Amino acid sequence: MATAFSSDGAAALRRELGPAAAAAAPRGDLDGFYEMGRAAAFVRDGGFRKVALQFPDELLADAAAVAARMEAATGAEMYVLGDTTYGSCCVDEVAAEHAGAEAVLHYGPACLSPCGKLPVLHIFGQQPLDIARCAEAFRELYPDRQSRVVVLSDVGYAHAMGELEQQLCPEYPNIVFSRVVCGDPPGPASPGEVQQFGRQFRVEAPGGLQDCAMFYVGAEGLALTSFMLTWNRCPFSSFDPSTGCGRRETLNVNRALMRRLYLVERARDAQVVGILVGTLGVVGYLAVLQHLRELLRWAGKRSYTLAVGKPNPAKLANFPEMDIFVLVACAQNSLLDSSDFYRPIVTPYELELACNPAREWTGNYLTDFRDLLPGACAHVELPPAIPAAEAVPDVSLITGEMRATHLCDPPTAPQLPPSTALACRDQTRALAEISPAASFLESRSWRGLEQRLGQTPVSKAVQGRRGIAIAYEDEGREQP
Repeated sequence: MATAFSSDGAAALRRELGPAAAAAAPRGDLDGFYEMGRAAAFVRDGGFRKVALQFPDELLADAAAVAARMEAATGAEMYVLGDTTYGSCCVDEVAAEHAGAEAVLHYGPACLSPCGKLPVLHIFGQQPLDIARCAEAFRELYPDRQSRVVVLSDVGYAHAMGELEQQLCPEYPNIVFSRVVCGDPPGPASPGEVQQFGRQFRVEAPGGLQDCAMFYVGAEGLALTSFMLTWNRCPFSSFDPSTGCGRRETLNVNRALMRRLYLVERARDAQVVGILVGTLGVVGYLAVLQHLRELLRWAGKRSYTLAVGKPNPAKLANFPEMDIFVLVACAQNSLLDSSDFYRPIVTPYELELACNPAREWTGNYLTDFRDLLPGACAHVELPPAIPAAEAVPDVSLITGEMRATHLCDPPTAPQLPPSTALACRDQTRALAEISPAASFLESRSWRGLEQRLGQTPVSKAVQGRRGIAIAYEDEGREQP
């Protein structure tokens, strides 16, 4: 029986949905919001005949209208990617290649991670911004006209930064506006120049970036969190265009860092680490996978590489043998909140802090895994191996137990007997090598769904029950 505050849900389950409820009406100004002219010129100039259109979930309602206009303007075939393999901020080259696309038009928010396979054009979507109100909020937050401030913005508001700069630069001589750069910069950064997160700006302050404040134009989200963790020595403030309010960011960055450093301690205690592949399109992901495997091998830890798509608690709970996971993803998606997961998830930088004694905590947080690779700005070589007899023991801050924190040559894994190291892959007598990890996972009691072709007896189809789950039509008439 339904009450004033609840119901049994029967009305919602019985309600019929018409075709009009499936999608919202497209935006009125598609040409301006999606920059149809620039996108069509990109397709025509490149001579592309098949193009993939990647939309985030909140813009999928406009996908059909945009694809139709693009086909009419360019004569090329347009394929709308219905879902992303990992994250919507990254270019999904895997899904685009499945459609045989020659280029990708990426719409909406983007992490601006460089891609290595297909030409990409980013269409951020020109979100509306009240320039006058934003400038007024900036003046309220920084009454001192000599303040050194770096202005960052969400990519959806990058189109309005030029007009905002014209209003504030005459009043603030030390203000610096960043600009959005898609792909890798053409060359190394010059002294005082910062190239990170797809943003580029120059800092003239005597003490460098730590002498500057940060002003972010955009809503609270992963981009702002990543900025605040990386530049944690700079005070942040923001302006939310949706509410028209500016504020000093009171998010306790030190508390967030303490949470991340706790995860580093968990990684030190871990013996089995699962390497989660969170991207197949960002340049350098294969190199960092190999780098992490080598790091874990030298630290005496076992590692398994897992490609599970978008990670969620249900998927990762299928691997209870793992003590911790490390996620290889773009800078925005790597900071995954793992409080709901069965095992914690760390970033490649946090794993290096745990396993490489030569890397020390300096207060600078790295979210881009490419900074850890050999030749990068933050790469740290592994120290020489130390014999176990000379190792200095350490005490875990979590369990209170003794542990070794040295790098040593791990014991050689025993070789499988020849009779079990090779097995027939199929009926053509092709041989496949069985790794120790695969043998271990094969010993599980549950291995997933199997087709079992030819082994299940065939049965005739029968009429099933009619109705909905809470009230089938034949319920109440069956005799016990």
